[in-house]
Amino acid sequence: MSIKAVVFDYGQVISLPQNLAVIDSLADMAGVEREKFHPVLWDLRSDYDRGIINAREYYGKILSKLSVKVDAGNHLIDKMIEMDLTSWKEINPETVALMEDVKKAGYILGILSNMPHDFLAWARETLPVFSLPHVGLFSCEVNLVKPEQAIYQKLLSMLDIRAEEVVFFDDMGENVKSAEALGINAILWKNPEDARRKLLSLGVIV
Repeated sequence: MSIKAVVFDYGQVISLPQNLAVIDSLADMAGVEREKFHPVLWDLRSDYDRGIINAREYYGKILSKLSVKVDAGNHLIDKMIEMDLTSWKEINPETVALMEDVKKAGYILGILSNMPHDFLAWARETLPVFSLPHVGLFSCEVNLVKPEQAIYQKLLSMLDIRAEEVVFFDDMGENVKSAEALGINAILWKNPEDARRKLLSLGVIV
């Protein structure tokens, strides 16, 4: 069966990779070692991406779990939020060029990403790439996160095509495996050049 849609993750696919030094800086701001900070940051991330807590609640919970006290009037949380969000704002122009080519070639173009409300609002106002897709599915708007299969089922419903007619690029293996389990042609992202080769192998000429 021929491919009808190509869908891209945002973080480290459409965006450039997050600078690893950002995690070190956030840990320093909290006054804890990276080894303690990093797992807590990601353990609590799903609620933030799911849209059930906001950025201040997210970082407040992180600091609370790390036993870091924040005095009234202290802008630590605001500074941490800004650093986190800024670290995801750099776009890979080669990925955008690929997305444009996919759309010009007549395929359905989509974005599927775990993303909190505040970043999504900024991205829609600021990043032209967010106006490209025919379909955009973001975790905070549906209270679902990858790798939950329900979010891929939601994607297929929005695309209104069969799983085997979809190609999905993601940089995380667990997300790829979950999508594959539903029959989606899920591919672990390496770079735009590799993605073009993988698309060609599936008969997608862009």
